[in-house]
Amino acid sequence: MAKIKFGSVEENVVTREEFPLAKAQDTLKDEVIAVIGYGVQGPGQSLNLRDNGFNVIVGQRKNSKSWDHALADGWIEGKNLFDLEAACEKATIIQYLLSDAGQIQCWPIVKKHLSKGKALYFSHGFGITYKEQTGIIPPADVDVILVAPKGSGTSLRRLFLQGKGLNSSYAIFQDATGKAKDRVISLGIGVGSGYLFETNFQKEVFSDLTGERGILMGALAGLFEAQFNVLRKNGHSPSEAFNETVEELTQSLMPLVAENGMDWMYANTSTTAQRGALDWRHRFRDIVTPLFEELYQSVATGKEAEIVIRANKKPDYRENLSKELKEIHDSELWQAGAQVRKLRPGNK
Repeated sequence: MAKIKFGSVEENVVTREEFPLAKAQDTLKDEVIAVIGYGVQGPGQSLNLRDNGFNVIVGQRKNSKSWDHALADGWIEGKNLFDLEAACEKATIIQYLLSDAGQIQCWPIVKKHLSKGKALYFSHGFGITYKEQTGIIPPADVDVILVAPKGSGTSLRRLFLQGKGLNSSYAIFQDATGKAKDRVISLGIGVGSGYLFETNFQKEVFSDLTGERGILMGALAGLFEAQFNVLRKNGHSPSEAFNETVEELTQSLMPLVAENGMDWMYANTSTTAQRGALDWRHRFRDIVTPLFEELYQSVATGKEAEIVIRANKKPDYRENLSKELKEIHDSELWQAGAQVRKLRPGNK
């Protein structure tokens, strides 16, 4: 494990160089890894593990879209594709990758098959961190570990196929066997992580829920809508408003920020852009900081978890969710986006 300095803070980081794939394969050579759930993270993680030479099977509800998806991806019923119960029974490591709501629902099945020495793996700390609300309390004689890729399962798979990796956090909640660390690092390498940084279940879920509701999705969508609407209100066309709000950010600026950093971006723009960005940066930061503080407290106190769990229990949840998503889809902003994407070279 390498000690890497991020500014004045030193962190534990594991790279592929110090923990190569061959070491991970050897560590898990006698393990049967069951990926439970084939939704957001399941496909990417299971396919990467399979392609990396691990003994992996998939557990999924039969006669579902996800079951059909798994079949289409080359998983074979009775060989490496089973229903949830059978997969849990065969596994020595259970990768519990159902949605948070799905984990609550299927916990009695999984818990029944958590015999001594097995490992229970998560990619999100929700179920364990809020265990009083979820009821997910593992037995004391199993390892409880986490690898959380910092992106979607689709991105994890795409980068893997490009020979790259998506950074992941890792955590150990319970080390019953003395092998939890080797297991979790090996799985992190196996699923295609670029590098692994250490955290714990609580910090993972607090940062994840804050990020999703904040800059990654909630805040970003809100900022898009605010700027687009102001530009349209002041007579700018949908195309111009979308290009200045979304297209330039996603297609030009963010890839450069990812490669070189925001400081590089500031140094490589016009003096007009530099001056305006430097001046307005502080105003945006100061205005939204109280909102982020409120958001973090809502996550830390369990309020956000309560909202999620209560919402998912409603019988009309899916119907209402579809309405909310349709409202975004049908908005002028994202209808303009659909047209702009069609105009990109190579997209016709």
